[in-house]
Amino acid sequence: MVETKQLFILIMQTFNLNLSFSYEEVVASTVILITTIAFIWYWFLAQSEAIKNRFYRADEFDVASRKHIFFTKYMGFLILGVFPLVLVMGLFGTTLADVGLTWYAKTTWFSFFWIAVLSIAVIPLAYRSAKKPENLINYPQIRAKRWTNKTFSINLIGWSIYLFGYELLFRGVLLFLLVDTLGVVVAIAINVLVYAISHVPKGLSETLGAIPLGLVLCILTLKSGTIWIAFFVHIALSFTNSLTALAHHPEITYIHWPKKSSKTNG
Repeated sequence: MVETKQLFILIMQTFNLNLSFSYEEVVASTVILITTIAFIWYWFLAQSEAIKNRFYRADEFDVASRKHIFFTKYMGFLILGVFPLVLVMGLFGTTLADVGLTWYAKTTWFSFFWIAVLSIAVIPLAYRSAKKPENLINYPQIRAKRWTNKTFSINLIGWSIYLFGYELLFRGVLLFLLVDTLGVVVAIAINVLVYAISHVPKGLSETLGAIPLGLVLCILTLKSGTIWIAFFVHIALSFTNSLTALAHHPEITYIHWPKKSSKTNG
């Protein structure tokens, strides 16, 4: 980022530009803009009825639901994770370590400890909310009436890749680069604000819950220097939310594949 900053200053001097913003403000504004574009792009793609109808015209309901939701998950990984990362790497020379996509030996046990503590805290909360009508409206996102082992596995894989991209954006690109340019307090405030707003479509409970959780995850992310605490805690929360909703949803049945039985001679 140092070389990019020097290049920016050189361009300003060459063209005798007397603009009232600094390099840090350019970085911060660009990161916020990229986050906004990525989230809007993903949101309207995931909510697109035209895209959804393509899946439902091609397959029967259960298969179409599984394929459509998995499509939105891996597109979330690309749009929310890969797209912003590639842009900031190209524009500002950002490295993977700069956005927390690394592992530090000195914070390993710190990370393991807080992943365990927060997972133990959020899993019971998600479990208790499983039967609530407002929760069953949103989860599980795959609305297949009959779930098989394949549907079960795809659900977990989809959540994993999506949340990796999601945390790479929120606790990676957005948080770390704003800390470098605007300072810790402002960066966390912006992060929590955007994080809470992103949960508005899921209802008041999730929106309000995103505020303290977002604050804690930001602090722990900065303390550990990586996105892994946020990623694995989010995995624990989403897996529990999805699977407990699956167990309690009145219109969904989970069908196990039959086990092969060995024939015996009597």
